[in-house]
Amino acid sequence: MTTTSGHRARGKHRRSDLPTLLASLDEAVAELDGRAEPVLLERARALTARAGERLRLSGEHTVVAIAGSTGSGKSTLFNALAGQELSPAGVRRPTTSRAFACVWGAEGAAPLVQWLGVPRRQTDWRHTEEFDDLAGLVLLDLPDHDSTELEHRLEVDRLVEMVDLLVWVVDPQKYADEALHQHYLRRLAGHDSVTVVLLNQIDTLNPFAAADCAADLRRLVDLDGLPRSRVLTCSALDGTGLEDVRLLLSGAVQRRRARNDRLVADLETLVDELAPTVGAEAAVGFGSSDREQLVDALAGAAGVPVIGEAVERSYLLRAEGQLGWPPVRWVRRLRPDPLRRLHLRTGERREVRELVRSSVPAATPVQQAQVERAVRRVCDSAGEGLPRAWQDGLRAATEIRLADIRDTLDAAVVRTDLGGDRAPAWWRVVNAAQWLLTGAAIVGAVWLALLVVNSWLRLPDPPTPDVAAFPVPTLLLLGGVLLGLAVATAGRALVRGTAAVRRRRVEGKLRKSIQAVADGLVLTPVSTELERHERARLALDGARGG
Repeated sequence: MTTTSGHRARGKHRRSDLPTLLASLDEAVAELDGRAEPVLLERARALTARAGERLRLSGEHTVVAIAGSTGSGKSTLFNALAGQELSPAGVRRPTTSRAFACVWGAEGAAPLVQWLGVPRRQTDWRHTEEFDDLAGLVLLDLPDHDSTELEHRLEVDRLVEMVDLLVWVVDPQKYADEALHQHYLRRLAGHDSVTVVLLNQIDTLNPFAAADCAADLRRLVDLDGLPRSRVLTCSALDGTGLEDVRLLLSGAVQRRRARNDRLVADLETLVDELAPTVGAEAAVGFGSSDREQLVDALAGAAGVPVIGEAVERSYLLRAEGQLGWPPVRWVRRLRPDPLRRLHLRTGERREVRELVRSSVPAATPVQQAQVERAVRRVCDSAGEGLPRAWQDGLRAATEIRLADIRDTLDAAVVRTDLGGDRAPAWWRVVNAAQWLLTGAAIVGAVWLALLVVNSWLRLPDPPTPDVAAFPVPTLLLLGGVLLGLAVATAGRALVRGTAAVRRRRVEGKLRKSIQAVADGLVLTPVSTELERHERARLALDGARGG
């Protein structure tokens, strides 16, 4: 755990906002579920629960714990401050796993002591006015933190998390004990304002040795990350320095800030640990080019080019049925409608089409790889700068099987209206003209045939009208055939351009449908995950007081 002077300065302005800060932390924890270490989130939940309970209980009382190792003299100090022997010291100390308590000012303190878990038989209640300067103090004597009994150590660990102010008592022989510094003081880094280290038993040292010992202790406490924690010296046996300790306690009680200072320090430490689980800034997200590439890849996998070509060919085939030269239109029936082969015939009702799967060819391995690459690019762009857990979350949110993509794309294609089968009005005009020209050619052919038969039978030639020296039957036959072929050729050329426009229009409709698929399967889940990250980031900022 680390701390900065900025955190401490910020904490001074945050004590009155504790409920709001804790609510923000709760919100951040909810959003970070699955994106941060479970142990860290569990600690955050425990903190908000513990802080909520402490804020609910008496704010007029300050809970101070005296902790230390076996033989440090903490029980002697506790008794000296209490003014009587409440906690057995030295060899007479019982093997109890519970703390002893002395309460100055009993009114309103009972629920708090009960919450701390201190038995009533090990609690002394002070109602006299003799200790007015300590009114509101709940002083605890904790079990030895280095006890061989696991129960004792667990009780120390529990209460260290709950009290408002911690006084660590050390002796000249074991003040550098690694167990104390590693398992307690270093874990309290950032809790300078609610941590005091007290060098006891200085009566066993000469003044120079005591000063050297205190200076070395100061150095170790600084290395533990507690540069502003107070380091005091005293002797619980002869009373040296006890007045300073008493002034420390009375000052903490009268200011009534230790409770909130402790909770703020806990909150800041936890928020600092949670900070790396979110990005420093809001995620940039994916760009329009990422979206376009994804839609392109999905369009290829859905067979949009195949469908577009089928629409164009189907349109041309239908055009031949009305614009082509009637005598050869029967050839068209030998060629199947491309859209019908794909089960995409537009003439069917929409509700009927939705019950049928298309026969568009399945995506090739190359197209599948393009889809996967496009999805990965969206996730990479959206997750740029985010912690690894959020990047993994983005990939997990878009992790869909290709079979699911295929089914969804096919459904989108089938639902898309590819345009009606209704022929343009000018087709009907040209079709009527073609049949007139064909009729004229038939009339001319029959007329000429009759003339041939008449000549073969050597009958008198009937009068045959001429137009510009050309016989009318010949003009009807040749004009009907040649003009019919010309109209068919011109119509085919005109229809090709219209078919290309129709193809582009249909492909545009299909891309819109596929864009909805891209949104549903990829882009919306990615956006949802980014929104979740932003909520977590803002909630952590709120818990930090930003």
